[in-house]
Amino acid sequence: MFAAERRQLILEMVRANGAVSLRELARVVQTSEVTVRRDVRALEAEGLLDRRHGGAVLPGGFTRESGFPQKSHLATAEKTAIADLAAGLVEEGEAIVVGAGTTTQELARRLARVPGLTVVTNSLLVAQALAHANRVEVVMTGGTLRGSNYALVGSGAEQSLQGLRVTRAFLSGSGLTAERGLSTSNMLSASVDRALVQAAAEVVVLADHTKLGTDTMFQTVPTDVITRLVTDEPPGHDDRAATELQALADQGVQIAVAGGAVGPNAGPGPDAVQKGRQPRRDVPLPGQRRNHGAGPGQQLRSAVLGEQPPGERAARVADLRRR
Repeated sequence: MFAAERRQLILEMVRANGAVSLRELARVVQTSEVTVRRDVRALEAEGLLDRRHGGAVLPGGFTRESGFPQKSHLATAEKTAIADLAAGLVEEGEAIVVGAGTTTQELARRLARVPGLTVVTNSLLVAQALAHANRVEVVMTGGTLRGSNYALVGSGAEQSLQGLRVTRAFLSGSGLTAERGLSTSNMLSASVDRALVQAAAEVVVLADHTKLGTDTMFQTVPTDVITRLVTDEPPGHDDRAATELQALADQGVQIAVAGGAVGPNAGPGPDAVQKGRQPRRDVPLPGQRRNHGAGPGQQLRSAVLGEQPPGERAARVADLRRR
């Protein structure tokens, strides 16, 4: 494929999906990530797209939301690894909420094996994944169906969550930054996600590395309310993703990285499981800010990312990523 053909295909993929990782672009155009990165740089110079951490997005700073058919084919290996690790956080007999998204759908498929579990969700895809699980109770919110992501939204969904209290909320989104937290491109989806957060004592965000540093229109979960981030291992060249991870950790977010080989049948390695199974800490209720003193959150950062001088933190994150 000639360079002009490659770049046209790259541009079409970004326009269709809103955001695409370099890894996915390289797979589709059947070339190396080095070549794709050069093509993306050239397209950015022409103002046709913007480069982001390990990928490319529509120009203008804020990505638009992709539909389910596009999302379901993006970063599939990464979502599988994240779901495998996140499922290890759920214990028998818990009551949790699970938001809409293709990553949370992957998580739901694994939760079908957890006995005595109660799952509250506004996602038809999550409910479908758990429909035949004999020992899992599924509770659907009310609301209006939003066809692009098969989620129930609106005042009906929000009102059905009032008075609910569960241990954890598992949420995904369109972007995640240390400055604004989790965000999405749709106002109705953001409003329901905020209601889900209010129902949970802990908030776990599931986001692959392409979403790190990406900012979208509507904030759903501020950084100081996020208990834990479960993400995949960023590419070795993605220094900005490592910087974003460190910034999130500095604000008290526990980082669980699904390391090692990833794929449809691969689970997280031993290191990843250990990082994702840290002892629980006392978590502020949604809307409260963390105490950044020497508490359990501070101890966890020492265990996972290390309390090191600023000059050594980047090296520690790089080492964590290689694991």
